[in-house]
Amino acid sequence: LPKNLGVKGGHKGRARQYTSPEEIDAQLQAEKQKAREEEEQEEGGEGATGDPKKEKKSLDSDESDEDDDDYQQKRKGVEGLIDIENPNRVIQTTKKVTQLDLDGPKELSRREREEIEKQKAKERYMKMHLAGKTEQAKADLARLAIIRKQREEAARKKEEERKAKDEAAMAGKRLQSLSLNK
Repeated sequence: LPKNLGVKGGHKGRARQYTSPEEIDAQLQAEKQKAREEEEQEEGGEGATGDPKKEKKSLDSDESDEDDDDYQQKRKGVEGLIDIENPNRVIQTTKKVTQLDLDGPKELSRREREEIEKQKAKERYMKMHLAGKTEQAKADLARLAIIRKQREEAARKKEEERKAKDEAAMAGKRLQSLSLNK
């Protein structure tokens, strides 16, 4: 296929170079080696005596050791040049699975804690409400008592009216039967 068939490429992608995985591994190995050498120099040359275990680990790139865990990730930009001594800065530490404490008490966030307190308060209120100890429950019970009295009075009035109608009907039948008997 001929190049440039009406599609113009951007200026950013002209000279791309891809590094092979072997080159990346070699660079990482060199950085690790340099970090180990710096640590040995900082310790006062104690590790420079030629410990055979350290030499063996430095030769084997596939094996991860504890020195690699302590080594911080590559800093970006100017971070590597400036030494920060901020007491408020939180350094992120990664924990291993073996270090995690799953059985211990879990600290809840403020929102979770408030939500649990809210639910417990609601349950306490409902128990007191059902027992009739809250102001709202007392008001409800008083309102119910008034309604019961009103209903009893209404039922009694209906009963009296029905009895009055029955008596009037009986009286009317008596008058009619008396008038027929004459």
